[in-house]
Amino acid sequence: MGHHLLSISETFQLLATKKQGLSEEEVQERQKEYGKNELVEKKKPSLFVLLLYQFKDVMIFILLIAAVISFAVGDIKDTVVILIIVLLNAIIGFVQEYRAEKAMSALKKTSSLHATVRRAENIVQISVSELVPGDIVILEAGMLVPADIRLSESYSLKIEEASLTGESHAIEKNTDTITVKNSPLGDRFNMAYKTTVVSYGRGEGIVVATGMNTEIGRIAQLLQEEEIKTPLQKRLADFSKKLSFVVIFICVVIYGAGLLRGEDPIKMLLTAISVAVAAIPEALPAVITIALSLGAKRMFGQNALIRKLPAVETLGSVTYICSDKTGTITQNKMTVMDVWIAADAPAVNAISVEQLLLLSMELNHDVVKDENNQLKGDPTEVALVSYARNNEKYDKQWLTHFKRVHELPFDSVRKLMTTAYPLEGQWLIVTKGAVENILSISKETNKDEINNVTLAFAQQGKRVLAYALKVVAVLPETISADTIENNMSFIGLAAMIDPPRAEAIQAIADCHAAGITPVMITGDHPTTAKAIAIKTGILKHKTDRVISGAALANLSEEEFEKEIEYIKVYARVSPEQKLNIVKALQNKNQFVAMTGDGVNDAPALKRANIGIAMGITGTDVAKEAAHMILLDDNFATIIRAVKEGRRIFDNIRKFIKYTMTSNSGEVWTIFLAPLIGLPIPLLPIHILWINLVTDGLPGLAFATESAEKNILNRPPRKPDESIFAAGIGIHILWVGLLMGAICIGVQGWAIHTGSDKWMTMVFTVLSMSQMGHAMAIRSDWQSLFRQGIFGNKQLFFSVLLTFVLQMSVIYIPFLQEIFRTQALTLFELFLCLTFSSIVFWAVETEKWVKRKKEKSRLKNAGEN
Repeated sequence: MGHHLLSISETFQLLATKKQGLSEEEVQERQKEYGKNELVEKKKPSLFVLLLYQFKDVMIFILLIAAVISFAVGDIKDTVVILIIVLLNAIIGFVQEYRAEKAMSALKKTSSLHATVRRAENIVQISVSELVPGDIVILEAGMLVPADIRLSESYSLKIEEASLTGESHAIEKNTDTITVKNSPLGDRFNMAYKTTVVSYGRGEGIVVATGMNTEIGRIAQLLQEEEIKTPLQKRLADFSKKLSFVVIFICVVIYGAGLLRGEDPIKMLLTAISVAVAAIPEALPAVITIALSLGAKRMFGQNALIRKLPAVETLGSVTYICSDKTGTITQNKMTVMDVWIAADAPAVNAISVEQLLLLSMELNHDVVKDENNQLKGDPTEVALVSYARNNEKYDKQWLTHFKRVHELPFDSVRKLMTTAYPLEGQWLIVTKGAVENILSISKETNKDEINNVTLAFAQQGKRVLAYALKVVAVLPETISADTIENNMSFIGLAAMIDPPRAEAIQAIADCHAAGITPVMITGDHPTTAKAIAIKTGILKHKTDRVISGAALANLSEEEFEKEIEYIKVYARVSPEQKLNIVKALQNKNQFVAMTGDGVNDAPALKRANIGIAMGITGTDVAKEAAHMILLDDNFATIIRAVKEGRRIFDNIRKFIKYTMTSNSGEVWTIFLAPLIGLPIPLLPIHILWINLVTDGLPGLAFATESAEKNILNRPPRKPDESIFAAGIGIHILWVGLLMGAICIGVQGWAIHTGSDKWMTMVFTVLSMSQMGHAMAIRSDWQSLFRQGIFGNKQLFFSVLLTFVLQMSVIYIPFLQEIFRTQALTLFELFLCLTFSSIVFWAVETEKWVKRKKEKSRLKNAGEN
């Protein structure tokens, strides 16, 4: 329906609502009628379809062919076992994918945006999905419009509608009724549409459509996106493809060697197929998704909300953190410490010069009281209003006597906010803003004295704001910065302090230890920024520099790139300059995390390797552009997230190290035995069993491993480094080869001594060697005994369960028949477990050598 054609009163009437907002009962009734304010997503596959997807895997398909071959040659037992293993594999895959799906949808729910609404006369924040037609929504610069809204109030309101109309510039809005019946969306100046962006001013309106009934809802099917794979998943998928060719070659060699030895062709074919299945780590993508999702969930508990899953992985590579100062490095609890009144400030009517500054503080702000009677709004403005109202010269009558009729909201270009009030037949205009900007619109005054006072305050780390006002007989026809922000009388200054957060000082020290450079970016005066940067440890070297936005603008691109690694504080920079800082650092091969909260920060947040939006002060647009949201706006939370990102990536690498080494051991065992004249050491069923039990159980437990103690004392990993870097590839080869050699050694010894249980012994040694390996690689460098055997309970119990299952296969008669195993004597079992432990001790020795080398390196570094 054309709500733009209705007047404001007709809209209120049609939607049975009022300016005070809907009551709770009305909201609940409408939610039942209209449903959630959400765009309907593509239908998710059902659980049954998700289970069927597991059989699409190439490896599963190969196993099914193996089952058919076994059935064709009359080996019913093998057919049944292969089918059971296929089913178990599918169930494990299904559970992993289901968990990954659940984790992803939980992540989406937590990252939903909020809307500011008036309900039952109270201003409240609610989830956008809870909006209903008839709700009264308050819009401010930086918000995403949460539904289709008929505007009832508009103060310099401008909305960017490119997402809907393709119009590149922001559209100025008003509340007039439109009479043209078929006017296009772009000409409906009294409407605000879902997903468009408030770029300037503020307004209020009535929700007229939600969810799929909105204009964007009509084209919702165009907005459906496929889940994007993480770079890590893409790299591993590519690796798996390449590995497949190597495996096929090995299988051909195994099959050929078996035929030359006179082995049964069918048995050899099944063996080759089993090796192929064992060698490909098909569970990896699901395990990675689970590890990343669990990590994101854990970060959410630590006030870091991950909006884009790859960010979890990317956090481990961050080399620069460019952070806002206010509220992130500091407490965001501004307190006015000093005021200074200009000697030539005029008196206005009966109001004294001393009171004029207090009056200006009371009038020029956007602070409101919430339902608990607490002041809410920009922390700087809250501090100014609190100071004025608690001053003995404050007059309570000002609240009722001065009624605001016009305002020019603050923006980052003007750095000013102006409000206008009727005053006994004339008009009072009050402006506040940055000192230099107020001076630029003021009449002749003692600029040198004002600048000296400002500098003295700033050197104490205080933030300084200035006030100016004027009284005019007539307001200009068009209220704009050009028409009223001029010829003002300078009133005075207010100096505030926002002390550093105690935890930010520690977090900055952690940054330096972790090889990450912390950089402060602020709209504050350079001297104020420098004082805080010295206190927090951001400025710590003689070569560290502070630069202002004006000085930055005078640098050429080449000069800036030369200087950038020395600049640690950027003061008074524009959002455009923020984007340039990101680009320049990236040109230097740095990996940048950038914080931001405003609409204009969105390009920098999008461009950064990790864009971080503020959860408390951040605009919807900044949150939408970011990879991560700081729910507490705290710098220390960024470092906790980096630590968590490194932990998750470490654990994914440990899983890869574990599963690929296990697969390597299985392949070497089957591959080498025929080459040295021994029979094939394992049956296909043994290989499938080891692959199923060892990968499935202990593998997932690595996702829960705690962070290594040195995790924040090592440099960031290179973003383009291979997953097999830092010795993992070599480890997979030598430990796999060692596993294979031990198994073949046991096989040769058992055959030599005339034992007919050699196959069961090889089966046990290979399975248990992998368990020893799992326990040894919990840390890349620390001894298991130092970590504690129970340090990762999930892993310990997975290993224990695998041991119990292996013993069951050897000793339970019914399973002996299926797996063609024989009961080992206590001596034989002891022998197998002793040989199995060789891998564990070898890896522990490797870690001991690493520790010795590191100690020696640190000692040499200390001497130098």
